[in-house]
Amino acid sequence: MFPKPRADLKPNTLDFERLPLVKPTGFREYDARWLFPQEINLMGLNAVGLGMAALFTERGVAKRIVVGHDYRWYSGAVKQALITGLLAGGFEVHDIGLALSPMAYFAQFELDVEGVAMVTASHNDNGWTGIKMGLARPLTFGPDEMSRLKEIVLNGAFEAQSGGRYIFVPDLAERYMAALANRPRLKHPLKVVAACGNGTAGAFAPQVLAAIGCEVVPLDAELDHSFPRYNPNPEDMTMLHAIADAVVTHKADVGLGFDGDGDRCGVVDNEGHEIFADTVGVMLARDISAIHKNPVFVADVKSTGLFMTDPVLQAAGARTLYWKTGHSYMKRYTFEQKALVGFEKSGHFFFQPPLGRGYDDGLVAAIAVCDMLDRAHGKTLADLRRALPKTYQSPTMSPHCDDEKKYGIVEKIVAEYEALARSGGTVADQKIRDLVTVNGVRVTLADGTWGLVRASSNKPELVIVVESPVSEANKIAMFRDIETRLAKFPEVGEYNQKI
Repeated sequence: MFPKPRADLKPNTLDFERLPLVKPTGFREYDARWLFPQEINLMGLNAVGLGMAALFTERGVAKRIVVGHDYRWYSGAVKQALITGLLAGGFEVHDIGLALSPMAYFAQFELDVEGVAMVTASHNDNGWTGIKMGLARPLTFGPDEMSRLKEIVLNGAFEAQSGGRYIFVPDLAERYMAALANRPRLKHPLKVVAACGNGTAGAFAPQVLAAIGCEVVPLDAELDHSFPRYNPNPEDMTMLHAIADAVVTHKADVGLGFDGDGDRCGVVDNEGHEIFADTVGVMLARDISAIHKNPVFVADVKSTGLFMTDPVLQAAGARTLYWKTGHSYMKRYTFEQKALVGFEKSGHFFFQPPLGRGYDDGLVAAIAVCDMLDRAHGKTLADLRRALPKTYQSPTMSPHCDDEKKYGIVEKIVAEYEALARSGGTVADQKIRDLVTVNGVRVTLADGTWGLVRASSNKPELVIVVESPVSEANKIAMFRDIETRLAKFPEVGEYNQKI
């Protein structure tokens, strides 16, 4: 019988080598993230594979699964340990090797396989590992599946099964890139900076962009799991500034940045201005609305209010629904609402048929940006940005807060704002117009200024975003109100950046 996982094992001890370690907090809302090997060891990953087999059996899903891994020095070992558990649980495992997360999602369709387990820590710092999982394409696990998997694994509620089978797929990457390139080439030549942060996308993104007709300037496209210049995270200002410098130097039409597992895309315009992903979403929504009548879009609660107020989208009959932040939440809600595209401020974009297959793919998003410029009648990306109504928006701010404490603190902040709204109190000298509490709290004031506080779903952090359609001063006033409330909690640590 396989030993029951424990959470108290330490590396370089006898028990660490003979028992499975699985820290419970690694099971997040919609995927799994652990520090390796401090929070999960190889036997712990065996247990996760066995647990997934039990979950698939419980849900009546055929035990056939795609498995891939990102480019970190330990990801191959993590994947092999996971595969051992999956095989022991009776899975037919289709190993696609080094891959992007969207490549694994593509493989579910290409190979006609029900499940996916992509070993990746996405944009997390080195030392982190994780798994993005699904059992019904194009969707990935939500809280229901994650909480049940956590329960199965931690309780050791699984048994080894016969029938496991291993299949290595040597050419999936080529099939994925060929599928993306199987389209008309761009009519107008574009010079594109493709920034990959030395992560996995460097092996694939420049080739795909060249295949659709771009002149590609690779930036940090050489694979290097030490990430020598910056973490591959297109929401991080260090990466965005590097892209901006390259765009200006090479006189490029656009800079495109990809995260560590290639499911997100960041954008810099031809003048070197970093454009937050939700603003890019509004620009894409305008472009798509000119082609598809009365489209429905989804935006996450971190995103700009322009999705609701932009006059061009209103004139096109576009409708936008706001929903919970998180790639699994957004993917599922976009699918359920039959929306054309889901836009998340972190850079996850979900293009539904006929534009995509519903999963988040940074290269599909990058191609959509190129198509938008190809249809722009000579306008630059900076021209399209300036054509949007002016707003004053913050970057995403992420003060540290332990996983065990972050949700409780957010609940208290939500309760404070709810009480203030009920009493008719003010924030930054304004009445509260609206509260959205599907994911933390989004507080909208009378003039449209808003602020968001939520718990990060995949890191020990809080997430704060503020925006004003009126002034920089009102944006800052909204942030100061949030900052003052959070300052009462010593558990909230330093901010990655402030305004």
